[in-house]
Amino acid sequence: MKKIFLLLALTMAVRATADTPLYLDPTADLEARVEDALSRMTFNEKVAMCHAQSKFSAPGVARLGIPDLWMSDGPHGVRAEISWDSWKYAGHTNDSVTAFPALTALAATWNPALAEEYGEALAEEALYRGKDVILGPGVNIYRTPLNGRNFEYMGEDPFLAGEMVVPYIKGMQRNGVAACVKHFALNNQEKWRDHIDVRLSDRALREIYLPAFRRAVIDGGAWSVMGAYNKVRGQHACHNEMLINNILKGEWGFDGVVITDWGGAHDTREAALNGLDLEMGTFTNGLTSESAFTTDDYYLADPYKKLLRSGEVAPSTLDDKVRRLLRLNFRTAMRRDKPFGSLCSEKHYDVAERVSNEAIVLLKNDTLASGTTLLPLDPGQGRRILVVGENATRNLMKGGGSSELKPKDIVTPLDGLRDIYSDNIRFTQGYASGRPMYGHSETIAESVTDSLRHIAVDMAREADVVIFVGGLNKNHGQDCEGGDREEYGLPFGQPELIEALAEVNPNLIVTLLSGNAVGMEWADKVPAILQAWYLGSMAGNSIGSVISGSVNPSGKLPFSFPVNLEDNSAHHFGQLSYPGDSITQDYADDILVGYRWHDTKGIPARYPFGYGMSYTTFRLDATPANVTMSGNDKTEIKVKVTNTGKRAGSDTLQLYVAPDPANTSLERPVKELKAFRKVWLEPGATTEVTFAVTPDMFACYDPDSNGFVAFPGQYEILIGTSSTNFPISETISYRQ
Repeated sequence: MKKIFLLLALTMAVRATADTPLYLDPTADLEARVEDALSRMTFNEKVAMCHAQSKFSAPGVARLGIPDLWMSDGPHGVRAEISWDSWKYAGHTNDSVTAFPALTALAATWNPALAEEYGEALAEEALYRGKDVILGPGVNIYRTPLNGRNFEYMGEDPFLAGEMVVPYIKGMQRNGVAACVKHFALNNQEKWRDHIDVRLSDRALREIYLPAFRRAVIDGGAWSVMGAYNKVRGQHACHNEMLINNILKGEWGFDGVVITDWGGAHDTREAALNGLDLEMGTFTNGLTSESAFTTDDYYLADPYKKLLRSGEVAPSTLDDKVRRLLRLNFRTAMRRDKPFGSLCSEKHYDVAERVSNEAIVLLKNDTLASGTTLLPLDPGQGRRILVVGENATRNLMKGGGSSELKPKDIVTPLDGLRDIYSDNIRFTQGYASGRPMYGHSETIAESVTDSLRHIAVDMAREADVVIFVGGLNKNHGQDCEGGDREEYGLPFGQPELIEALAEVNPNLIVTLLSGNAVGMEWADKVPAILQAWYLGSMAGNSIGSVISGSVNPSGKLPFSFPVNLEDNSAHHFGQLSYPGDSITQDYADDILVGYRWHDTKGIPARYPFGYGMSYTTFRLDATPANVTMSGNDKTEIKVKVTNTGKRAGSDTLQLYVAPDPANTSLERPVKELKAFRKVWLEPGATTEVTFAVTPDMFACYDPDSNGFVAFPGQYEILIGTSSTNFPISETISYRQ
């Protein structure tokens, strides 16, 4: 149907005469086209545009040749086709896609240029599949490692998330596919997500939880934003006056469409008045006996008509929504010059693999008694290698909720390792987790767990090296939408298995696939640990390349790994801070989230934010100098980076600002990330990185001023390679 509408519109454009409607002229001013189309629409056509007609489409105006809008779940691939009026898969045979790495992996690259390539490649797949809007990226802040949906987001730091989301959006939207940035806002847990009421300070809102959304809208130019399920200060986020009217559309000047999360609307009057533009839902369209509820019953359907006709809400509310929907339609579905797209191309696999290569984080690589490290594992030594772990063969694109994918090709970790080490590889499952399911999980008998562990341990005795591939998966209660994790430690008996393997074979490499930090009480018994995320279609290639050394790991953690769950800020303050009492939740950690909490409170993380090792070494040099800045002055700090090792590789320089507590009575973190730069160097090579230091880097949100203020005083500029490692420090005195 969509293609028929497009053909009609294109035919009309080709046959254009002096009487051709302005809205069909792609060369005309966008706003003029919007006003022209709006003036031609009937009341019923306008209201129809404001709510779904199927699970993933909203109506255009067939009479005017305006096509429907088609959406698909993201954010790391185009989801398989869903039926028109049910959540069952449609059973198509042409909807297999490239599975790109999950967004935690993208964030771990600390490479904005790769984020742009990622967005562009994903848009090309969406175009080929006929999609106008991809429901992603997600930029909710990583507050607790128990959040089942953290793998879809970009970590704990708003600056890092903002730097990565802007190029993603630009790469996607230049192809005529809209990014739908989600979930606006404070959807930082899945437990009770439909109704939990988040209470927090203005400072926490403005400094931690909104900046990445602001960057997405103002710098990225996002064409759509998805509301969150939860409440914020007593009002559902999908029609929240403060979030949508006052901040998003008011302060930030957002000209795009606010879309509900599916079923996220709860009140017609609030939806009409508080900025919701498009209501999507989980209900039938009334064409089957699935439910008596039809699309006419949506809050922004017949109930909205009733309020409009009675005069209880103004017609201007409807016109504003339709203007935004038309604007989105002209930018996407009716855009005449967009490409056809492509699916599962070599280019897309290349992008996916390069992101995977740069995402993997080397957490540990101890020097052994022999004076060498276990990693990289040279393929030429002919060692007998045992691969243990269900995640070595499991399809990790299944499950997880709305981000589930149907990849055309999958290179599993075992596949990738066999490609490199060939007949030297043996495999055993080691543990079992059950089938991926939504809303509940399968129970594995203890006898099965014990048997699998005993087999693995016996085989490990005969191996020269053991590579354990475990972590989490997309089961309910793991990294999965609709529910949070139930424990911080690794599930399915993995801790006991890892310790048993280490006891019989000290040459153990642990490779974790997850979107979350996990408890590692076994870490001291293991010489080498990799954090390998959910890497998508090309996972095995990248894991094999990093383990063998053909790729030098350069990933940096986008969130902290606490030693214990109680060391995390959200959990430190008890149940009301996380997960709440099922009705209300207080963000008692305020602005001290992630490394801000660990470093300010002196609670060391097992692996800190920004941390990641390499197979080579780097030296940073700068000339310390006291600098005075005033007003809107800026200064530059130049840092020389030298690869002092024997392998080519990348490192990420990170600049943090540490304010003097005497500058203001407001509590501030001891340091905050304000800039970063990833550099690639051959052995022995040196390059110079220039950081511009500007007054906005010193600012914090001042509730008394209702805005960001850079208070005068001393600021230390810390430059290093993680949130706890700073070989360079410079002091700046700032005067207003």
